[in-house]
This record gives sequence, structure tokens and C-alpha cells, in this order.
Amino acid sequence: MPLLKIDRLSRSFGPTRALAGASLELNAGEIVALMGANGAGKSTLVNILSGTLDADSGVIALAGRPYAPESPAEAADAGVVTVHQSTDRVGAPGLSVADALLLNGYADGSAPFFLNRRSIRKKAQDILTQAGFDLPLDLDFADLPAADRQLVAIARAVARKASVLILDEPTASISGPESERLYAILKRLRGEGLAILYISHRIADLEALADRVVVLRGGQVVGTFNRPVDFDTAVETMIGRSLRSARPDARLPVGAPIFEMRDISLIPGAKPFDLDLHAGEVVAISGVLGAGKSRLLSAIFGNAALAGGTMRLDGRPYAPASVRAAIDAGVFMAAEDRHRSSLMPADWPGSSLAATISLPHLAKWFSSGLLLGGREQAEAERAIHRLGIRASGPNAAMASLSGGNQQKVILGRWDVEPSRLLLLDEPFQGVDVGARHDLITAIRANTERATLIATSDPEEALEVADRILLIDHHTLGSARPAPSPSFEAAH
Repeated sequence: MPLLKIDRLSRSFGPTRALAGASLELNAGEIVALMGANGAGKSTLVNILSGTLDADSGVIALAGRPYAPESPAEAADAGVVTVHQSTDRVGAPGLSVADALLLNGYADGSAPFFLNRRSIRKKAQDILTQAGFDLPLDLDFADLPAADRQLVAIARAVARKASVLILDEPTASISGPESERLYAILKRLRGEGLAILYISHRIADLEALADRVVVLRGGQVVGTFNRPVDFDTAVETMIGRSLRSARPDARLPVGAPIFEMRDISLIPGAKPFDLDLHAGEVVAISGVLGAGKSRLLSAIFGNAALAGGTMRLDGRPYAPASVRAAIDAGVFMAAEDRHRSSLMPADWPGSSLAATISLPHLAKWFSSGLLLGGREQAEAERAIHRLGIRASGPNAAMASLSGGNQQKVILGRWDVEPSRLLLLDEPFQGVDVGARHDLITAIRANTERATLIATSDPEEALEVADRILLIDHHTLGSARPAPSPSFEAAH
């Protein structure tokens, strides 16, 4: 008997059918990978299993008994724990990492009535040790990078000792070594009899972990692949068409650079480096977590100070005192964690697709202070058409879109106005192969600007970039042109 059995599950949102009779099974001691393009129904399925949505029809059985949780707490009590891609619900500003690790105990009353910082730290350290992670317990949770916030969520889930663990894109913002550590933990949990539903767009994850791969398309299961998995066929089944490489023919730098960096030190003591970016060129920066990718982009965008060096934009000195100054100069940026940096809270007026696109351009579009909805609607309609965004229309709530479609909206935000330099920090996190191809096509279509992308995934860098620069200890490799796609290592 399967531990978890999902039978003909359906769910609609108005005229949109997110699930259309999906069925699958999970056995104890098994890792099942769920693949599906953005909008295939993965998030809806996870939300039903985790108790945040009800199904319209179909049944779920857990250990042979009916299972229909009405809340995440009820799901966890039944033994089904979900770690979502977004970490917004894992902790909050003002809480230490130790407090965030113990939130489950605070919420359900299982934590001792009398606690002091020493006992909190000990219990939190026990959770980290069990999960195999190492995090700074006294640091404010809000100050953790995205990867470490994800580790807190995973460690907390491991501590719940669930019978079913659902992981939604757990490695989207985690470095290679941390992914390997996570693989080891999940394999150990599988050996202890846990059933794991693993959702990821990273083939490396699935190759390392999956006992079976289940493919979801159009709200239905359209394929099941047992190990060893033919991933080319699985991906083609997922996207419903032949898989073609998105790897570009490299465009070598031509003419004077749009953007120049000279003798740049990102932090005190780091070896200085130079960087030139040309019109129409896409350059990717790749390196391990903490190597300095995000720091470099933040400094260019006026959100962090350089330790040394100078920058020039179109031949003129460039030293933005703020993000607004960078935007006014034609330097745009989509930051790493879209939920924290680019999306408004779901219950705010600016949480629609159209409002998300217009937000950084309000001062320019509506200089009189009067918001005219026609401009927003028109720009949103163009973005939907140009990027293939799957949404009900310009007024669709961003929270209702899949991760890949949200990312397309964020790119669309920065495509509605001309720019000289576009900065993209981990733009393909949680994005499936088909949506990634659409994003890459849109990124490379603009030949008037230079584009600088930070990514920890070498496969992504190969697919999108004309040149790939490796960064280590906050120092970039030489920016000399090289054959396609060029790899230039940090010295």
C-alpha cells in the first residue's frame, strides 16, 4: 500500500483549471521527483497537500486513511510537512536564527514554558546538527542570505520527523556544496522510511536523488519515468515539444564599452579587477555562494558601496548615490529573491501584474502625480504578449502566477523602458526549462543594452551568456574577449 495516494485530484480558479484529475502515489522510503512547466499545476498540488487549498474533486489517502488537511498545522500534525520555495513564512525581522528554528515549538506549545537564551541556542543547535547544517544562531533572520533562510526551513522540517516531506525547489538559492549536503540528508531520510516529494527544475537534483520522476502537464500526470531516468525524454514530455538547446552563438564585444569598471575592490583586501561590458553583450558571473556575485551587482545598482575603484557609463563617470540614481541613469536590476525585492504583499494595491511592472517607473510615467491606468494596462498587455506570460490579464494577482511567470513579469518590468545596463541576480531560480528558454530569448533580444547576470548554476550561464566570468573571494577574472561561450577564471 502506498504511504500517500492521490486519486483524480482537480482544482479550478475561475475559468482556469489548475489540476485536471491528477493521480500519483508515494511509497515509504522513496524520493519521487515532480517535474512540470510553470503553470502545470505543481504549486496547486502542493498547496492542497499542505492544507492551504481545498480540492474541487478527487481523494487523498495517507497510510490508507482519508487525508484532507484544512491548514498547514493540521497537515504537519498528520505527518506531511512542506518546505516552500519562498521563505517569507520561515522567520521574520527581529527574530534570531535560533528563534526561527524553534518557531514550530513556540506555535504548537511544545516548547518548554521557561526558556533562556542558552537553552534556546542548545535546542536550535540540536536541530542544525540533526539536519547537518551550520548557521549563525544569533544573527537576525532578516540578515540571512536567501540560501541560508532556505536551510532554516529545511532544518525545521527535518526536525518535525514527518512521514511525508514535500520540498518545493529547495536548491533554487543554495550553492553546490550545500546541495550536496542536502542530498546526503534526504538520502538518509529516505533510508529511514520517509516518503519525499521533490519538486525541482534542476536536472542535477533529480539525477542525484529521484527514484521515480513524475511529469505533470496541464494539471494531469502525463508520464512516469523509473530510474535510470531518460531526462531528455522527460523534459520533452514536460514541455510538450522537442527539446532544443538554448545555448547562444556568442557575440564578441564590438565597439566602445557601455559600462567600464577599473581597479574595483568589492571589499577591503580583495584583489582589484576590471570589467568592460558592450552593447548587445550578455555576460554571466558564476561562483559559489558568498563569492561576491550579488555584492558586485548591488554596488553597480547603488545599493552597496565599493571599497575602491571607479565606474563609467557611456564614457561618463558613474557613481550612483542611490537605487533611484541608478535607475535614472539607465541601470536596471532584478534582485535575487523576487518575493522580498520585487513583489508587493498579496493584499496591497500594487500586487497586480500591471502594477508590478509599472512600480519603478511611476515617477516618469505619471509626473503629475495622477495615476492613469491606461498606460499600466497597455504596458502589461505588451509584456504578456512579448514574454508569453500565462495570466488571466493585466490585473491578475502576482500571487496567482507560477514562479516562472512571476519571473517573466519581473523581466518585463525592466523591458518596458530603454536601459543601458540590465543586472539580473539569479534570474532563473525556480524556473522550468520552457520558461527559462523564453526568458533567455527575451534577454538576448535586446541589443541596445549590456546585460550582466549573476548565477550559481554553470548550466544556466552556458545557456544565456556570451562570456562567463568566474568570481572567487570577491575578485573577477580578466574580462578579455574569448571564444564562445568564453570562460574566464578568477586569479
